[in-house]
Amino acid sequence: MHEKKIFENIEKEVDLLIIYNKGGPITDLSFYYITGLVSGGLFEGSYAVVHPDETKVITSLLEETSAKKGENEVYIFRTSQEREELLKKLVGSANNIGLNFSSLSLEDFEKIKKILGDRNYVNVSKAIMNARMIKDEYELKLMKEAAKIASEVADTIPEHFKEGMREYELAGRLVYEMLKRGAEDVAFTSIVAFGENTAEPHYVPGERKLKKGDFVLLDFGAKYHKYNSDITRTYVFGRASEQQKEIYSIVLEAQKLGISMLKDGVHGAEVDAKVHELIDSTKYKGRMTHSLGHGLGLAVHDHVGLSRNFDVVMREGMVVTVEPGIYVPGVGGVRIEDDVLIKKNGVELLTSAKKEELLEIS
Repeated sequence: MHEKKIFENIEKEVDLLIIYNKGGPITDLSFYYITGLVSGGLFEGSYAVVHPDETKVITSLLEETSAKKGENEVYIFRTSQEREELLKKLVGSANNIGLNFSSLSLEDFEKIKKILGDRNYVNVSKAIMNARMIKDEYELKLMKEAAKIASEVADTIPEHFKEGMREYELAGRLVYEMLKRGAEDVAFTSIVAFGENTAEPHYVPGERKLKKGDFVLLDFGAKYHKYNSDITRTYVFGRASEQQKEIYSIVLEAQKLGISMLKDGVHGAEVDAKVHELIDSTKYKGRMTHSLGHGLGLAVHDHVGLSRNFDVVMREGMVVTVEPGIYVPGVGGVRIEDDVLIKKNGVELLTSAKKEELLEIS
């Protein structure tokens, strides 16, 4: 599906690529990217043999129906010996073989070498990721649907806030609401935090009960045909204090600054630095404890995105999150996150849930 795009990014000479999708916990998402098989099937233990103009899939009898939904030539194996013979047959005499070492264990690399023998194995991980960073129209269609689902849930989930409910109860409701709207799964384990727990950026929902005056921070996403969305909204259950309003206002201003700076050719490190400067100019200096955002796609953290530590130049077609936050231990925190598509002269906002004022949920 994206063969030509990948080969255009490869700097060394290769005859073909082999993508091995072992399956959990070492799933190679690039298998789905290259084959376009995003609407069903796990394809554990499957190979994609990739040429500049076509991809051939070697998969098990279990996945035959799913595999034939795509446009690839499909070869079915019933035993591991049949799989090895098919791989040797399809690779043929090719000597320069590209492998995605970023998602290939040493054990599986040794198995490939045992099957194919002494050849020139080339790491093409960077070329694959460079191709994946720029989304095409079909990928964007899927990501927009994932963003739509998450946005609708973010706008309606406050209807389910109840005094005394536990964080994990609301987390369960988030999952249900996304699946009800067509998500195939959650993008990641949802972050649901109440009160002082909102000061922990990567919090795991627990038994904390919701009380009046609590911040409620929800960070979640929908998976749709293997592509992800990622949104964060912060609310107050009851009446907000002046400090809560102040923190929210600063974070919202920081997010607007970050989004306004983004366009094709801008350095992500510069955007991240400017947002940190804004927050550090307030009484909450040092309380934004993470980078501004990350790339999004088949993986929730698809690539670095917006970080002072790893500069990435924004290119038209990239999708990144913009998610500034302020976290005050013992008090609570605010994070506001949206998914944005980089355009030539700005961005397109993919997520759309309300955020212009701190919502007080009674």
